[in-house]
Amino acid sequence: RALIELVKNARSRGGAIVHTGAGISTSTGIPDFRGPNGIWTAQRNGGAIPKASCAFFLARPSATHMALVALREAGYVRFLVSCNVDCLHLRSGYPRECLAELHGNCFAERCERCEREYVRDFEMPSVGFKRTGRACGEAGCGGRLRDQVLDWEDALPPKELKLAEKHSRDAPLALVLGSSLQITPSCDLPLKTVRAGGDLVIVNLQATPKDKKA
Repeated sequence: RALIELVKNARSRGGAIVHTGAGISTSTGIPDFRGPNGIWTAQRNGGAIPKASCAFFLARPSATHMALVALREAGYVRFLVSCNVDCLHLRSGYPRECLAELHGNCFAERCERCEREYVRDFEMPSVGFKRTGRACGEAGCGGRLRDQVLDWEDALPPKELKLAEKHSRDAPLALVLGSSLQITPSCDLPLKTVRAGGDLVIVNLQATPKDKKA
């Protein structure tokens, strides 16, 4: 009953902000990082690094991805922040203008001049905002296109981060799905909702450092 009231209240105040991590894509064949069969879990235990059972370009949105589309259309979700680069949110039909992809998208490239984004049906061969060899098709532009996946030393994209921060402060509820909340600064975004008087709900197989705030 308390959860139902929480969700109803969020909807009446413009909808929740949702934060998604690698855990929502494991059912599609893409491994996560810190789960029982995750990449970093395997490395820590001295085991073989798990490979994706499905190539990224063949992966299809999970039930969670599709549920988020339905929840947004019904007014329960205002904005979505994802650290996933697998493009499954966009493939599910979730609108790009309501989505911040903080770590990029391995199917996307962006013009370095006019900043138009192109989402392809094939993966970019590089990361770290390198030039892909293609040019922008916008009339009168012709700028070079760059991949959109962050490398380790890259900062988060400013526009995406600014949107994520704004909606985190404004939303009455932050819902975290499939994230261990250990990568900064994205892991601190849900706390912006709490500090502004909102609620926090975390759905994840493992404990997270933010559980005591939820």
